[in-house]
Amino acid sequence: MVDLYLAREEYTPMANYLYVDNSNVWIEGKRVSAVKKKLAPDILTARQQNINDPSWSYDFGRLFEFAGGDIGLAKLYGSRPPPNDSVWLLAEKKGFNKPIVFDRSFFGKEKKVDTQITSDAMEDLYTKFKKGDEMTLVAGDADFVPLAEKVRAVGYEFHVVFWDHAAAELKAAATKFISLNPYLDHLAIKRTKAA
Repeated sequence: MVDLYLAREEYTPMANYLYVDNSNVWIEGKRVSAVKKKLAPDILTARQQNINDPSWSYDFGRLFEFAGGDIGLAKLYGSRPPPNDSVWLLAEKKGFNKPIVFDRSFFGKEKKVDTQITSDAMEDLYTKFKKGDEMTLVAGDADFVPLAEKVRAVGYEFHVVFWDHAAAELKAAATKFISLNPYLDHLAIKRTKAA
């Protein structure tokens, strides 16, 4: 089968297509912060016992700059927050397209996010990618391994940017894995103390 996407004659500078699972980055970042602050002895314990640092949150702009590069597209996905949706407006101001938001299930579980990321990424892969473009996923679930394999099979780079404890299978399927752990403090929202 001829790969029509790699055979395109027009060439534009390499663009990065960025897909971010907001809840995954935020929840796991809170766990990484808990380990750093010694609230949990290790990440496995933090995950098993749901120990996190409630004060940690990340700055959309810093993540966008860190993971983005020459952006062709940047999409942020997550669950609907409480009635105040300023978090999503802030994400748009920092460079992300209009965030894709879903209601949580009756039991408070996040649903549809991984499937929507995969669906959008595949659609973009076959309708927007040009020679030299690459895809970056900011998430750590093994559910994304088939996406990584497909992107690489058709000749594009697939980068994973996430915390050290991302699924080993996803790291192995990626062209490159970049850990957020060394950048935990840099990515954090800088809060000012009230006077």
